[in-house]
Amino acid sequence: MQLPLQITFHNMEPSPFLEACVREHAAKLERFFEHIMACHVVLDAPHRYHKGKLYTVRIDLTVPGEELVVRHAKSADPAHEDPKVAIRDAFDAIRRELEDHARRRRQDVKAHTAS
Repeated sequence: MQLPLQITFHNMEPSPFLEACVREHAAKLERFFEHIMACHVVLDAPHRYHKGKLYTVRIDLTVPGEELVVRHAKSADPAHEDPKVAIRDAFDAIRRELEDHARRRRQDVKAHTAS
């Protein structure tokens, strides 16, 4: 990446393990589009009074001409009680957005012909 990765922990203590997990997933994004300018990831734990402890992950990815944003929060998915699973799912979603962006830049999108 051209600019450093920024990781923010919200409502939780910073975790070197989760930070390493985010860095690993972020590094893989360059395989899909190499002109990533910035990546900001926010890991958010719910407040103590919420039922269940489902983590949300927000990823802001800056690429030339566009900013891609994913806020991944599956409130009904109990797997997101594990922050590593929430991180994986969020990065899967931003990867799909990034692949779509790369296809649009290459103009590799299906054109519908008029009948």
